[in-house]
Amino acid sequence: MLVRLYNENPNPRDIRKVVDVLRGGGVIVYPTDTVYGIGCDITNQKAVEKVARIKGIEVEKNNFSFICSDFSHLSDYTKPIPSHIFKLIRKNLPGPFTFILNANNNVPRYFKGKKKTVGIRIPDNNIIREIVNELGNPILSSSVHDDDEILEYTTDPELIHEKFAELADIVIDGGFGELIPSTIIDCTSDEPTLVRQGKGELEY
Repeated sequence: MLVRLYNENPNPRDIRKVVDVLRGGGVIVYPTDTVYGIGCDITNQKAVEKVARIKGIEVEKNNFSFICSDFSHLSDYTKPIPSHIFKLIRKNLPGPFTFILNANNNVPRYFKGKKKTVGIRIPDNNIIREIVNELGNPILSSSVHDDDEILEYTTDPELIHEKFAELADIVIDGGFGELIPSTIIDCTSDEPTLVRQGKGELEY
């Protein structure tokens, strides 16, 4: 199903329709402030495993991150964040960044494997933030492309729908996406470390 939503003013009825699908264990493709993402409710293990199958990876070896609607979710899933790191995060989010943080025990076991970290995103995109807000907990985030190969079709929602119509329950058309992924910053030690330069320049 292809659902059209507008970033400036997402239709609440359509947002609820998407959230109902997520609560039922569905998989969605959605816009962010960078590339389109594919994801599901992080609390639904079967849905998480379905996303992993679509991406052709094992859940335990994933680099999935969580999309949050605001800063309140940070403390739900991360260990206490040092004040200088929290200031850095607040200064740059919402925005095109993924911050890797130390995970606490609320992160579902099937995500962590041997890792004790979690990637957190708060995109500058009202559509996905409204969906997460209505759902009440983060959704899993993985880009629709392979990390080493970004193809032109991944910017066009209608072409994405053609590719994912049989794999995802809903593809959200939120307008054309980007080709540049988020910038990844590792904040698991005292000094933040750039892991991948993507869209956006980090402000200190």
